[in-house]
Amino acid sequence: MKAPFNLHLGDCMERMRELPANSVDSVVTDPPYGIGFMGKAWDGADIERRAADRRAAASSDPQATEMGGHKSNAAAAGLYDLSPTAMRAFQEFSREWATEAFRVLKPGGYLLSFASPRTYHRMACGIEDAGFDIRDQIMWIFGSGFPKSHNLQDDWEGWGTALKPAHEPIAMARKPLAKGHTVAASMVAHGTGALNIAECRVGDEVRQHALQSLAACSNSGFGKAGTAALRRGAESTEKEYVGRWPANLMHDGSAEVLEAFPAAPGQLVAASTSSKPRNGQNVYGALARGRGDEASADSENAGTVGFKMKPGMRRDDAGSAARFFYCPKASRQDRNEGLPSFGIPAVSAGATMGDRERADWEARNGNHHPTVKPTELMRYLCRLVTQPGGRILDPFTGSGSTGKAAMLEGFQFVGMEMQDQYLDIARARILWAWTQRLHATRQPSLFAEA
Repeated sequence: MKAPFNLHLGDCMERMRELPANSVDSVVTDPPYGIGFMGKAWDGADIERRAADRRAAASSDPQATEMGGHKSNAAAAGLYDLSPTAMRAFQEFSREWATEAFRVLKPGGYLLSFASPRTYHRMACGIEDAGFDIRDQIMWIFGSGFPKSHNLQDDWEGWGTALKPAHEPIAMARKPLAKGHTVAASMVAHGTGALNIAECRVGDEVRQHALQSLAACSNSGFGKAGTAALRRGAESTEKEYVGRWPANLMHDGSAEVLEAFPAAPGQLVAASTSSKPRNGQNVYGALARGRGDEASADSENAGTVGFKMKPGMRRDDAGSAARFFYCPKASRQDRNEGLPSFGIPAVSAGATMGDRERADWEARNGNHHPTVKPTELMRYLCRLVTQPGGRILDPFTGSGSTGKAAMLEGFQFVGMEMQDQYLDIARARILWAWTQRLHATRQPSLFAEA
């Protein structure tokens, strides 16, 4: 059986040109961020190597500098330079690769791209300049970051230069639908355009929702006087769902993050003085009803809509971090599945930045890529934007986290990586995941007839 993945060594700008137009269902990637970390660019010095290669090449650009022209400037965006000039170059670099990703994506296909908080804006502008519609921004919040700050001394002791990093933004962009297509028509024609909400719901509680249809609303109906139901569209019968509607926030489940989402009532303020429940209740959790007719102190409340409340219990949500998808950062096992590894960490849990920079990662850790994303997170993102069996592209494959996730979810995968050492790691991890998937799908049932 032929493996459902293809890996290409080389510059993704060149390798993507070899793919047919409109040939992939989604792009899920973690490109260079345009900043430095642990002595490397965030994704393994990709930008720095591209800069060196292109500086050595002749340029036909009449505006070329000694660095070889605008492409070389874009390539050099990762050389620790956050000046306005470098950031404009990083935006151009982002536009370049996103333009090729746009071409190979089917109409309505989604692009998910990780970024750094400091350079997200330039990446998002480059993606938009390539023709994409920016649909949303997903936040991945974590508690394991460490501040890369210069701490002042003497009279300014206690002052520093940076905050502790605690989130990574993910740009959610979509290629425009084919001319004349609705989202429904795009799903029929290409399997693209919508998000797979059902397969990405959070939690396992059973919930009841009144289905709403916007089809009953004409454009002229919005903004006119009338009931909320009229403005929303006709309501149909209730339907049972398992789990909460996925949000544009995810977290790592760490104690530090969970403390920011205490599992206690009283997190949502009243939306108005109305005592009626808010429309859309139970989408992200029970929304607060107002307190216009708050009950006396000895009135009972069982949390049921319509019951009066005790003072201090007027907000009946019991929300916590459980309402959001969570996934811890990549474990050593996750990083090294499919690879020979000694199982000895390269650094201790309390290592300083200096310890991390001096560690012999290659000798002690099978996967020495500096920014490995957790497989469960990548599985969730792939599932969100890709039709079953669809083809996912990652132009910046690194050590193969997107490809590994794609195999475990039953997708096809196309990956590109400039550095052969990382491509070898990616191939081993992705092949391991594919064999795991094959084993799981071929496993005979214990209750099958002989």
